[in-house]
Amino acid sequence: MQLGLFLVVVFLSLMDLTGSSKVVKGKRQRRISTEVSHGCAKGCDLCSEFNGCLKCSPKLFILLERNDIRQIGICLPSCPLGYLGVRNPDMNKCIKCKIENCEACFSRNFCTKCKEGLYLHKGRCYSTCPEGYTAASGTMECSSPAQCELSEWGPWGPCAKKRKLCGFKKGNEERSRKVLQAPSGDVSVCPATTELRRCTVQKNQCPEGKRKRKEEQEKRDNTNGNRNQKDTKDAKSGTKRRKGQQRGTVVPMTPASPAQ
Repeated sequence: MQLGLFLVVVFLSLMDLTGSSKVVKGKRQRRISTEVSHGCAKGCDLCSEFNGCLKCSPKLFILLERNDIRQIGICLPSCPLGYLGVRNPDMNKCIKCKIENCEACFSRNFCTKCKEGLYLHKGRCYSTCPEGYTAASGTMECSSPAQCELSEWGPWGPCAKKRKLCGFKKGNEERSRKVLQAPSGDVSVCPATTELRRCTVQKNQCPEGKRKRKEEQEKRDNTNGNRNQKDTKDAKSGTKRRKGQQRGTVVPMTPASPAQ
């Protein structure tokens, strides 16, 4: 009798398990059947009434937002603050940064921008810079005071040689930068703030050089002109003297021999 009751109980238990499995299977089938590709939000290629978007268009990122025990997927052109955009061949995803108070991250464990009012140091966010570090000038990033902080290089200057911009073919260009912060104010320990490089230009005479050469040429021309005029005058004077000598010359007379 007891064996018969035991068999009945076992049989009824098996019937309950079979019925429950059919119910679960039916629920799964109904959930899968609700996944459609039409009627989805803009930018969503596949969606579900239970979980929102399941697959976004190739250029968009999918962001999973938790709603109680469910995750709702939405498609965005870029990830919001505190998330890292990761592109994959299958689907682009927004992954939350693990660093606390982080607005942008290079990877899940390395922050590149903290929330307003916090300092960034080695990929993490702090209310103040750690001991031995200070905020770089005009930024919220902590740096070692033993390091020099330099500005960006300025533009290259004109090609020059010995502080002249003309009268040469090859010269040097120079550019410079400023020391924004130096250890204990000593800029001598910082890298060079000026840089030179060779340059080539079309050789042109300087304006003052042209003017000077012109003046020297005019002087030479005037000197040669004066010399020619003097030579001409001397030649004329010599000709006149020769003519005068010819007019005033007395020809000596030969005395006649006495008659015999």
